[in-house]
Amino acid sequence: MKLRYAGALLLSAAAYYVYLPLPGGVCEPWKLMLLDALFRGLMRAGDGAQSLGVCHRAHLLNKVVSWVETIEARSSATVHVSDGELGGVAARIFLSRGDRKAKRGVVYFHGGGWALGSGRMRSYDLLCRKIAEDLDAVVISVDYRLAPEAVFPDQYRDALAASRAFLSEEVAERYGLDRHRLCVSGDSSGGNLAAAVAQELGSDATLTAHFKAQALIYPVLQALDFHTPSYQQNQAVPILFRPVMARFWLIYLGADPSLESALLANNQSALDQVVFGPAARSRLDWSALLPARRKKNFRPRVVPRGTPGLLERAPALLDVRAAPLLAETDVLARTPPAYVLTCEFDVLRDDGMMYAQRLRHAGVPVTSDHYEDGFHGCLSFAYWPVASGVGRRAVDNFVKWLDGNL
Repeated sequence: MKLRYAGALLLSAAAYYVYLPLPGGVCEPWKLMLLDALFRGLMRAGDGAQSLGVCHRAHLLNKVVSWVETIEARSSATVHVSDGELGGVAARIFLSRGDRKAKRGVVYFHGGGWALGSGRMRSYDLLCRKIAEDLDAVVISVDYRLAPEAVFPDQYRDALAASRAFLSEEVAERYGLDRHRLCVSGDSSGGNLAAAVAQELGSDATLTAHFKAQALIYPVLQALDFHTPSYQQNQAVPILFRPVMARFWLIYLGADPSLESALLANNQSALDQVVFGPAARSRLDWSALLPARRKKNFRPRVVPRGTPGLLERAPALLDVRAAPLLAETDVLARTPPAYVLTCEFDVLRDDGMMYAQRLRHAGVPVTSDHYEDGFHGCLSFAYWPVASGVGRRAVDNFVKWLDGNL
């Protein structure tokens, strides 16, 4: 009887920890709750390890994620897979064994807050295999350096070096690439890198080949407004909580972690921050860039006086290489046609939607793919054992768009 009572208590405690009220409409909420419980547990363990001086919180998270997710490069009858490098940056190469002589190509940057993950993770490996197989293509998944050892602009420079190499004649000859049918892509922080690379290389007149397309999956594109409607609506929706995104930004920028509360209060975009002028503010004015149905009843958070010197302590918050949403219109106009995937239950939803609108204003063709039941990271949850219906749909539609636009 005592064991049965103790078991019931343990089950109740576990259910209490796992259960999280979610907004109606989230795809398969119990799967998301279970994933969130695991992630919250790892985050807390990382916080504990850092407070005890054992290691940085990101190191513990990355070690666990790598232990669970990393798989070897295994070829199949349809795709040859190997680990190598691209432009001096570690990468996993997926080469279709199909008959197409000049193959289409995708260079891909994984997500993980610039501090976690790898192209060798099972979810990314399976995604890139599918793209290579379905498109009879070459896909190179780049393992850029990670924070906290590498901070901005290291990750950007790795992404740029890999992308320049991907566009080169040498790499085209090595893998049989059609240099006129290449795409730069990534999800979350990888989507940030893909957008920044597309801007830089789109404006580079010295290149003999340019990307035909950019595909951005729930990209993170700015850190000046943590009170967009999607940040307000989804601040407590897993798997990417609002404070966690602020923390990842600070790790990426190599900034003082004590600035987290100031970022969350929007002190970095306060009216007295004179280095953040009206022109830059207009580029993330969600009251003008978002449709009414996304703004709902949310109001902008306008801070008259912010933390003195905050932008001087973290100047990269205004650097377009870190925050591509802030780019000039003429820079955006030189980027390739875009695919922008967003999810309703994601704090980053409005980053992607505002960027898509700015691209359209610049004359760039944009395909917006929005999932009303989607959540951040769903593309990585398309496969067993964490298969989600919205994840499978998102992967299929993403690959279908690539097939039709490369």
